Amino acid sequence: MRSRAAATRWIEAGARRGLAGLVGLAAAGAPLAARAEGEPSGDISQLAGLIRWSGVLVSVFVIAGAYVLLRFLDGGVARLTRRFVNRRLTLQQLHSVVRFVVFFATGGVVVALSLQLNQTVLALVGGTLAVAVGFALRDLVASVLAGITIMLDRPFQVGDRVQYAGEYGDITAIGLRSVRMQTLDDNTVTIPNNKVLTDVTSSGNYGALDMQVQIDFFIGVDQDIELAQQIVYEGLLTSNYAYLGKPAVVLVKQVMRQDFVCVYLRAKAYVLDTTYEKAFETDVTKRVLSAFREHKILPPAVLHRRIGPAD
Repeated sequence: MRSRAAATRWIEAGARRGLAGLVGLAAAGAPLAARAEGEPSGDISQLAGLIRWSGVLVSVFVIAGAYVLLRFLDGGVARLTRRFVNRRLTLQQLHSVVRFVVFFATGGVVVALSLQLNQTVLALVGGTLAVAVGFALRDLVASVLAGITIMLDRPFQVGDRVQYAGEYGDITAIGLRSVRMQTLDDNTVTIPNNKVLTDVTSSGNYGALDMQVQIDFFIGVDQDIELAQQIVYEGLLTSNYAYLGKPAVVLVKQVMRQDFVCVYLRAKAYVLDTTYEKAFETDVTKRVLSAFREHKILPPAVLHRRIGPAD
């Protein structure tokens, strides 16, 4: 009995010592857990402290006021352009500038009212703006570098008549950011420099005033081909817009056109100045067609062939 009672007391003493150790460990770990749990809440409270809540409420009214101002501005400019038609372009350009100013001013006021402008906020806003501006200026920097390459490599020059991406006209300016082309329809086309370097560009004169012009004619296969070729050749040389310092040629080829055979006359000659390209083409075409009618040279037609001996 004594040995059993002694064992029981020894077990109870061990249990008390183990429980005291667990309590000590829990007490020691409590500050660490509290510190770990307090770190996120501290960051959140720090971020919340950067926001000026009274300014957020005022910013809502600032945004609403800017929206009303823009709507009033849009309506006023629309009425003014209808009343002063001759000033329409000036009013629209001024309207675009004022809209940008209102957007940027509203954004600056909202940031100033809503955030505590300390070093942390300034660093955050500055980093965000740096990344945004970097992405926005990526294409601009590429265009500037491409513009320098164009000026050094000179794939075309100002005044050249160029065909690019379905557009055809004269190069009027080569800038650091873009190339401007004036089409024959009097449209101004702006092409970013980095696009020009990656696509194929065809220059008709490459710095010279004269340029080769191609004019096409079609006649029937049963017509006098030699006479037609001579007429086209004379039409090229006698035009007031022809540049005789370079050769003119008329090529003859038999082709299929709209499911029937015809003779294709391709006339190639040089015009005095690229400005007169269409005038030269019109002058030659009118005089050649008039000579065709005079000599009874007919356009292509469907021919019926008789098989067997002729009557």
